[in-house]
Amino acid sequence: MSGTRRAPRLRPARAREWRRRWDRQQERYLPDREERFRAILDVLGIGLPARFRFLDLGAGCGSLSERVLREYPLARGVAVDFDPILLALGRLGLGTVEGRLVWHEADLRARAWSRGLPGRRFDAAVSTTALHWLAPAPLARLYATLAGRLRPGALFVNGDTLGFRPEAERLRRLARRAHWEVAPAGPSGGESWRRWWTEVQKEPGLRAEVELRADRVPPHHERVPPLDLEGHRRALARAGFRESEVVWSHWQNRVLVAVR
Repeated sequence: MSGTRRAPRLRPARAREWRRRWDRQQERYLPDREERFRAILDVLGIGLPARFRFLDLGAGCGSLSERVLREYPLARGVAVDFDPILLALGRLGLGTVEGRLVWHEADLRARAWSRGLPGRRFDAAVSTTALHWLAPAPLARLYATLAGRLRPGALFVNGDTLGFRPEAERLRRLARRAHWEVAPAGPSGGESWRRWWTEVQKEPGLRAEVELRADRVPPHHERVPPLDLEGHRRALARAGFRESEVVWSHWQNRVLVAVR
């Protein structure tokens, strides 16, 4: 959905500052975030030719797309998201990267999220810290649709919290403890996720996006337990992906690769 509402009044330099703040607050919760990015980039470099086309699902303001395009100068991508604030920051603060990145506004929860995507088939799809927001049924539909938009042999690379099995309760408790003992828990650790959202919604140049976001953003994802790792693998297999394995992990923070 391209949308016809007015363009944000935010200056590109201001959007770039918000994007930098976004990266810093994400690192507060994921101290090894760059390691995870590195693993995703390595998979693309090893598994694909130098010239490839990719989808970035739940791209936000473009943190992963930016790194892919910087690492691989012949790559071209489509960044998909539905949050109007993050889309505005990505479009203004990152832009098209010399025509190599297209921004596509679509709700990944919707059955028709892929309608209007530029191009028919892609060589890869990537995602990071995004798909855990989807309940199991919409996620399964997403994987089924994605399988139809990837060429045979294409790669899907997902970096996210992919949990232990429900019966591994003690290990899940240990993982949560390990995470919060590493990730700063207070203001001394930098700007929090909640603080970032509170502040960005005061930005005068994003007033229309703030209003639209109030209608779009679902209730907090913790109300719907996300799929664990094995649930993701089963959903991918049912969607037609031939194999899937974890290639990098730190407790429940993992990179899962699936082959179409």
